[in-house]
Amino acid sequence: MQSEPVRELVKHGEVQIEVLTRGSGPLIVMLPSGGRGASDFDDVARRLATERFRVACPEPRGIGRSIAPVSGVTLHDFANDVAAVIKHEGSVRAVVVGHAYGNWVARMTAADHPDLVRGVVILAAGMKDYPKEIGDAVVKCAQALPAQERLKYLRIAFFAAGNDPSPWLGGWYPEVMHAQHQASLAVASDDYWTAGKAPVLDLLAADDPFRPPASRQDIQRDLGGDRVTVRVIANASHSIVPEEPAAVVREIAAWVKALPQS
Repeated sequence: MQSEPVRELVKHGEVQIEVLTRGSGPLIVMLPSGGRGASDFDDVARRLATERFRVACPEPRGIGRSIAPVSGVTLHDFANDVAAVIKHEGSVRAVVVGHAYGNWVARMTAADHPDLVRGVVILAAGMKDYPKEIGDAVVKCAQALPAQERLKYLRIAFFAAGNDPSPWLGGWYPEVMHAQHQASLAVASDDYWTAGKAPVLDLLAADDPFRPPASRQDIQRDLGGDRVTVRVIANASHSIVPEEPAAVVREIAAWVKALPQS
């Protein structure tokens, strides 16, 4: 199995999306956190490929060779990008994994393109109303501030105590983060919140300030216990992917393998 991803270009209309692909088997599409790129999933995608999955990691608009309008767009446009990636893979349906901000895009894709989505994994998804200071800390992580100051904000928003936030000093795209924020404001949360009718794995981090313990059952209550499976990963916060990659892969792989094949 290849150690490095294959890079492909998927085009629809005036949009070009760069996709990093690995492995073979049932399709998993992975969407990164706000203002960050597909390389965040390198370790997890490699591990999932060894579990006999086909893993596709699209670069968001404005990153790498993903070229498309970023102003005047909405989450529906981002969902159409994901749909194009799934269609490019052939006559298959995908499990769409969205990390942090990416969970909104994943849910929007399931709502807008139910025929293409087998299930949705919302990875470190926040509650509907989280403290403004936590959201402000995320923005400051991407700003041109001294490294020590940014490390402070990374610890506040993304990394559990004792975990090293320094790998995330890089990999930020502030202009993309701003465009994504504007795209989310352009739709009502009700448009994407339910993820259509797809099964959902709500994969939480135990120390995530965006999802304190009292809120852990919120999405399951909103969408129904028959649709939503809740799992909690210890020793992780909002970044979850670099903190506990083996646990993330274990939970995703087990849940996907238990889904109906149709």
